[in-house]
Amino acid sequence: MDNHQKFLPYGRQSIDEADLASVTAALQADYLTTGPTVGRFEAAFAAAVGARYAVASNSGTAALHLACLALGLAPGDTVIVPSVTFLATANAARFCGAEVVFADVDPDSGRLTAEHFAAALTRAGDRKVKAVLPVHLNGHCADMLAIASLAERHGIRVVEDACHALGGAQRAGNDSAAPVGACAHSDLACFSLHPVKTMTTGEGGVTTTNDERQYQAMQMFRSHGMTRDPATFRHRELAFAPDGQANPWYYEMHALGWNYRITDFACALGESQLKKLPGFVARRRELAALYDRLLAPLAPRLKTVPAQSGDDPTLHLYAVLIDFPAIGKSRAQFMAELRGLGIGTMVHYLPVHQQPYYRDRYGRVDLPGADSYYARQLSIPLYPDMTQDDVARVVEALRRCLG
Repeated sequence: MDNHQKFLPYGRQSIDEADLASVTAALQADYLTTGPTVGRFEAAFAAAVGARYAVASNSGTAALHLACLALGLAPGDTVIVPSVTFLATANAARFCGAEVVFADVDPDSGRLTAEHFAAALTRAGDRKVKAVLPVHLNGHCADMLAIASLAERHGIRVVEDACHALGGAQRAGNDSAAPVGACAHSDLACFSLHPVKTMTTGEGGVTTTNDERQYQAMQMFRSHGMTRDPATFRHRELAFAPDGQANPWYYEMHALGWNYRITDFACALGESQLKKLPGFVARRRELAALYDRLLAPLAPRLKTVPAQSGDDPTLHLYAVLIDFPAIGKSRAQFMAELRGLGIGTMVHYLPVHQQPYYRDRYGRVDLPGADSYYARQLSIPLYPDMTQDDVARVVEALRRCLG
C-alpha cells in the first residue's frame, strides 16, 4: 500500500463535533442511564421510521431477543430463520427456548423468499411454527409482501431483522412504500446501532412495533421483568401505604427479564446521529449508485447484489459476488491482496446452519442457496465519509486483483 493512501475499512462510524457535544452534555446531566434521554430518543426514532412505539436496548441482539419475548416464544415453539444472517437472529429465538428451522435463500441476493419460507415450513413438519424472522440482508429488503401473506395464512408472527436496513423503504402494496421499521407487514422490526451501521449509539439496538401490549412487554423485559407502575401491582398489602398511595420505593417483578437497558449518553449520541440520518442515507445511496456504475464493467467476473423491485434501500454493506475458483484465487488470497492495496473487506456471513452449535443440535442441513451465496460474497468499503475518489480506488483495486 502507498504509505500516503489511507486504509479504507469495510465500514466505520461517522462522528462529528455535534455528536461529541451531545454526549458531553449527557455525561454532565443528572442521569447516566435510564433517564429522560432514553425516552426522547425512542420517540424520535419511532417518528423517523413511522412506528407507534420504539424500545431502545443495549444491542441489536437485545432488540431481537426483546421482540421474541414480546411474542411469547417459549419451549415447544419453532421459528423460521434464513441461514444467511448474523448469529443473533437465530440465537434470539433459542434464548427463549424455541427451536430453529433454517431456511435457504436466493443464491444471488442471500435473502429469504416466500418460496424458501414455504420450503422451510414443509421441513418443519408438524412442529408448531410461531414466527418467521426475515432478514433485510446488506440493507436490501426481503420480500415482505409475499412473506407476510404466507405467514398470515399459517397464523405465523413476523419479526423483521432490519439490523442492516435503517433508512430504507420497502414495498407496502398498491404501488406504495413504507419506511423499514413502520411494521407495515410485520409485528415488530429490530435494528442494530453498532458503529458500522447507518447510524450508531456506540453499541445499541431498537425494536419498533405498533402494538401497545408488545411495547409494554418489551419495556418490562428490558429491565429485569420489573414494573414500577402502581396500576399493575399485585401485592397490594406491600405496594400501598395506609392512605392508598403507592410506596415510593416499591417495584414488582412479573416475569424473568434481563438487563438490556441502554445509557442516557448512548441515547444522546443516538439523538444527535438521528438528526443526520437523512444525510447518511443520501450519502450511502449516492456511493452505492457510483459503485453500481463503476463495477458494471467487471461483470461477469464480479457481480453485484440486486435490489428488489419497488424498494428504496439504504445499504449498510455493499456486497459483491466473485467466483473465486474461476479467477484462480482463494477468497483469503484475494482479501489479502486487497488489504495490501489499502482496501479492507469482510465476509457476511458463514451460514448459521453451518455453525457447530447448530450442527450439533439439528444435524447437517442442505441449503445450497445459502452455501452458494456465502462462497462468493465479499463486503467492500461503504460508509458516509468515503469520497468518490475512494470508491474509484476500491473499484480499481478490485479490477487489479481480478486480473
